[in-house]
Amino acid sequence: MILEAAIKRFFLFLSQNYSMNRAAKKWGLRYGASRFVAGETIREAISRVKELNAQGLTCTLDHLGEFVRSRREAIESADYCIKTLDAIHQAGVDSNLSLKLTQLGLDIDTVMCRENMRRILERAKQYGNFVRIDMEDYSHCQQTLNMLHELRKEYDNVGTVIQAYLYRSESDVKALRGVPLRLVKGAYKESSKVAYPDKKDVDDNYKRIIKQHLLSRSYTAVATHDEHIIDYTKRVVLKHRIPHTHFEFQMLYGIRTQLQLSLAREGYKMRVYVPYGNDWYAYFMRRLAERPANVAFVLKGMVTK
Repeated sequence: MILEAAIKRFFLFLSQNYSMNRAAKKWGLRYGASRFVAGETIREAISRVKELNAQGLTCTLDHLGEFVRSRREAIESADYCIKTLDAIHQAGVDSNLSLKLTQLGLDIDTVMCRENMRRILERAKQYGNFVRIDMEDYSHCQQTLNMLHELRKEYDNVGTVIQAYLYRSESDVKALRGVPLRLVKGAYKESSKVAYPDKKDVDDNYKRIIKQHLLSRSYTAVATHDEHIIDYTKRVVLKHRIPHTHFEFQMLYGIRTQLQLSLAREGYKMRVYVPYGNDWYAYFMRRLAERPANVAFVLKGMVTK
């Protein structure tokens, strides 16, 4: 457990390194990154979504982008989100869009960020598509929820993510009744002042907010690779007769692929989170931080190259 915690801290530290992120763009998808990232271009991503759709899986596409430091970069990121929505529509694939507000300039100018989101949501509305605002670290949590609240006054095709490891999550889910939510455990390193440090407490809180949102008859996306949580969700929906149209399971591209297919075969909606783009470094580091098995996979790939 001590070694696992040290590995997690190490890779989370690397995920926030701007210089390494810049260098990674020159490397390309090497050393195992292609297992977790669908490609660097829209064409590659759409091709992979078509393959996943053919296997009975639905998707959400995320054009990766972090460390946005200028208005120009934020506007370019918003433009790329719109291009992604265009590509989804033109290809006729089954996919939503996921994005981060910092990618759209949240840390630079909240008014600009909101206008970028409006542009994206207008295009998504035109296509009858849905946009998910990913939750970032705790310092951006309230800002994200504030932005969501403003956007929901105009658009019903937008939702967000709630992280079970935060103490505030149960009250947030209650306040967001009726809003489509993706519920996750949480992947950032947070202080014990704001987040449960113990895995059991995180799991217990995760079950509470899953049940809470499901029973409110609000659309619920349970995003996990943990079979215990998946089985728990199945029991809740069966006991309370919640239709399959009211919830879905979600997993990350490249992780537990056989379990994804198994859930789809059982008749559950199974959505795969498909990231793409050349700004993949921070996302990749967080995947390595989550599971030592991911690190072993990458080391094996480096040795065999």
